[in-house]
Amino acid sequence: QNYGFQACGVDGAYLAFDIKEEEVPEFVKSMRLLNIQGCNVTMPNKTAAAQNMDELSPAAELIGAVNTIVNRDGKLYGHITDGEGFVANLKDHGIGVEGKDIFGAGGAATAIQVQCALDGAKSITIFNPRDSFFERAQKMVEKIKAKVPECQVELYDLDAKDTMREKIDAADILVNGTLLGMKPKEDTTVISDTTMFHEGLVVADVVYNPEETRFLREAKEHGCITVPGKGMLLWQGVAAFKLYTGQDMPVEDVKKLFFS
Repeated sequence: QNYGFQACGVDGAYLAFDIKEEEVPEFVKSMRLLNIQGCNVTMPNKTAAAQNMDELSPAAELIGAVNTIVNRDGKLYGHITDGEGFVANLKDHGIGVEGKDIFGAGGAATAIQVQCALDGAKSITIFNPRDSFFERAQKMVEKIKAKVPECQVELYDLDAKDTMREKIDAADILVNGTLLGMKPKEDTTVISDTTMFHEGLVVADVVYNPEETRFLREAKEHGCITVPGKGMLLWQGVAAFKLYTGQDMPVEDVKKLFFS
C-alpha cells in the first residue's frame, strides 16, 4: 500500500494498529475524529467493524463482515475485498466466474462464494465441517439465495464424500477455503482422494504459504489448472487501494517488487 501511495503521488501512510475486538467502536470514532481516510481490518475484528459502519457494500452486507473501511467526509463505508481479490486473481489467470459451477470448502470460502454469486456464477456448492459454524453457513446460503435467486446455492457436510465427488465432477472451479496445507501443516489437504480431480478443472487455493500447496501440486498432477492464493492476497489489496484513493495501484510493479 505504501509503495502504491508513493508511486501514485498520494499523501498518505499505511500503518499497523493492534486493536482488540471490544475496542473497535472507539477506533471507528477515532477514524472520524482524526479524518483517517481508510483502513483494513483483520480477524477477529471484521464482524464488529461491520456493526459500526454507516453503510455496507452488497457483499459486506450479506456476510456481515468488513475488511476495508473508507471514510468519506465522516461517513464510513464498509467493504469486504476478499472475494473481489479471489475473482480478480482468477481473471489475472484468464479465468472468469460468470456462468460457472463453483465448489468451495471451508469457512474462508464464504466471501469468495458471495462475490462469485454476485458476479454471475451459475451455481455455488459449499462443503463445511458440521461444527458450531455449520448453522451460520446455512443462514448464509439463505441470504445468498434471497439476494441472487438466479444462482443455485447448496450446502453439504464436508464428510459427505460421495456427494463431494459428484459435485466436483460437475464443477468448473474448485476452491480450498480452509487452512489445510498452510505452514507448518504443509502435508495436509482438503482433498485427500486425488481421483476427485479431473483434467481441465480450475483448482484455486486461499493458502499462500507455501505458494504451491499439496492441494495445488496434486491437482496439477491430475491435469487441473491451478491458481495459487498469493495472487488473492495481492488483488484484495489492489481493491482496497482503489477504494481508498480512487486510483489504480501499479500492479505489475508491485508484482515484480513484492511477489516475484
